[in-house]
Formats: sequence, structure tokens, C-alpha cells
Amino acid sequence: MAQRTLRDPEALIGAGLAPESARAEIDAVNARYAIAVTPEMAAQIDASDPHDPIAAQFIPDPRELRTLPEELADPIGDEAHSPVPRIVHRYPDRALLKVVQVCPVYCRFCFRRESVGPQHGGALPRAELDDAIAYLRDHPEIWEVILTGGDPMILSPARMRHVMERLAEIDHIRIIRLHTRVPVVTPAHVDEALIAALKSAGKAVYVALHANHPREFTPNARAAICAITVSEPCPMSVAPTRTTSVPSAVSSTSASAVSGSPLPRPTFL
Repeated sequence: MAQRTLRDPEALIGAGLAPESARAEIDAVNARYAIAVTPEMAAQIDASDPHDPIAAQFIPDPRELRTLPEELADPIGDEAHSPVPRIVHRYPDRALLKVVQVCPVYCRFCFRRESVGPQHGGALPRAELDDAIAYLRDHPEIWEVILTGGDPMILSPARMRHVMERLAEIDHIRIIRLHTRVPVVTPAHVDEALIAALKSAGKAVYVALHANHPREFTPNARAAICAITVSEPCPMSVAPTRTTSVPSAVSSTSASAVSGSPLPRPTFL
């Protein structure tokens, strides 16, 4: 198993997950979109299978740089519904709060990949959090806040607790939902401190786990899931993501899953 997250062509080639002949192509993709494959996911890739469903999710493909005429730079309209930085208020009674702009892995099909990655910064600055909290406080019709990004569960326990406690100040927010890949792609990050931070707001907390293939549910992943849902009960659902069979420069949401089976159309979060 790789000992560290693979973040560039050199690391992918060295781990045997990409051929030397693909170096220039991966470099071109990396110049535009972030790369990260955690040890947990690297260990699940069968490099001898050109159609490996785990590799299809995380290993860069030069076809990502192709833009089709019908594609949009902001396919789900985040910018059009962002009244203040880090808030997306698309539906009347709920809003997204983008608490971080990085992820433990970068999915090749992500519809926010133009705006996530180390080059876009990490956790939101305190001033932006203050503005976001003020917006949520001023809109009593919002009763659910969805933490997203980036992957919100990549936050440290201290940072997660701070965000949760700020949301706890707003009485009309009743539900906090998190969308994440962390329990499957970097399960060691899920510890007692992080789970306690999730519950610190005193609100109803739901976790939507993004996963696409059974091999993602390693023994370590299952233990992390159990820690969240059993040790400190927190409802969790599995939210399959959808990908195009051929990656392109801007993600489509009308395609089949990497496993080859059609999946339900997602709610845009």
C-alpha cells in the first residue's frame, strides 16, 4: 500500500498506477485540476485492469481536458445562487456552506473541480465564516444547512467543532447535513474527536457518504462508518455520485456510474 497520498504524475507512476508513457498527459491534467489518491484507495486499484472502477474515479485522464459545446463552466449554477462567499442558496429552505475547498481525493468527475484543490485555499477564512453565519441568521426560512466544499469532514476536529458551534447559535437551523467521502477514502481521519465535534452543535446531524463501488467499503471504511453511526449515533446514507463514461473538461450529470450501472440522479449539493 502507498504510504502517502499520491498527488502528481511522479507519485502515480512510481506506485504503478499509471505508465511512464502517460506522464505528459497527466501533467497536462494536473495543470488544471488537482490530483489526490489516498493510500486506502490506491490499494483498491487493479492496475492490470484498464477498466478498473476505482482507477476510473481517481486517476487523471486526458479526456478531462475536452470541453463539449453543450457543457457549462458552472453546470449546477453555484455562482448564480451565491449571495455571499461560501454560501449557495439554491432552494428556499436550505443552503450550502462551503467550509473548505480541498478534498482527501479528487474525483475526476467532480462538478466543482474548477473550484477545489490546494490552489483554491483551505478552510474558509474567519471573516468569510462570519459573513456566511450572518447570512444564515438573517434568513429564518433556512432550516437545513449542508456542509460541503471540498469535503467538510477533512476539517480538523477543532475546526469542525468551531463551525458546528457557530451554526448552533442560529435557532431556526434544525438540521446540519454533511456530504463526504472521508470515511471510505481516508477512514483513519474519523476518530473520537471528530465524531464528538459533529455532535457538538446539538442539532440533528446527517452524513451523506459518497461512494460508487463495493470495493470502496474496505474493513477500515466499515469501521469508520460504524464509529459514526453506532458509537455516537449519527444517521448516514450512501449517496452514489454519477460520472461520464468519458471524462470531459466540465462534468456532466447525465451519465452512468463508474461501476457501469445506472444510478439515481443526484440532488445538486
